[in-house]
Amino acid sequence: MIVVRKAQDRGHANHGWLDSYHTFSFADYYDPQEMGYGSLRVINEDRVAPGKGFGTHPHRDMEIISYVLEGALAHKDSMGTGSVIRPGDVQRMSAGTGVLHSEFNPSPQEPVHFLQIWIEPNAYGIAPSYEQKSFSADQKQGRLRLIASPDGAEGSVKIHQDARVYAAVLNDANAVSYTLPQGRRAYVHVARGAVQLNDTALSAGDGAKISGEQKLHLSGAKSAEVLLFDLAERK
Repeated sequence: MIVVRKAQDRGHANHGWLDSYHTFSFADYYDPQEMGYGSLRVINEDRVAPGKGFGTHPHRDMEIISYVLEGALAHKDSMGTGSVIRPGDVQRMSAGTGVLHSEFNPSPQEPVHFLQIWIEPNAYGIAPSYEQKSFSADQKQGRLRLIASPDGAEGSVKIHQDARVYAAVLNDANAVSYTLPQGRRAYVHVARGAVQLNDTALSAGDGAKISGEQKLHLSGAKSAEVLLFDLAERK
């Protein structure tokens, strides 16, 4: 079964300096039917104006992944980490027992467009940690590139959950397939462009909750960038 979550049905908050779309309930947006999917709790599509950002704020017991689509995002945290992430970079922060961090657009002219993803961990009270890796467009072109996993396989960032996150850059010459192991579910998020998921058409900002499907086929893409989440069933 594939259940589509249309882009226009997401929560939306425009604060001037921040224009944010919430796939699942977040901050002032609350929908009891959209509290996440499996361990996937948050997909926020954020655009931050030049020279603006999120001031220092706390998190705990959450796996937080940032995925930049355009521009740059400067990160600082109470672990002493300071970095700038750009398109192709994947940042993972395990908040664990608690961490303070800030995110800021360092450009005086260009906005930053990124996805912030939260995955609920399978272990609580762990020591906070940080990891950042880069995956070029070539590595994602015409294939599903593993970017996050519980064991850091294939050079992916390591998360504390039985979940695997893949990214793909696709055009109309590409078609990719994924076999979903029995007893697992998936979520597909279209970061940009358009693509066909099995017999379902998806456009930028759309998502799809997938259960009971063994074969996932992405085809007919139009300048698409897609994230696929392979998730364990919740017990």
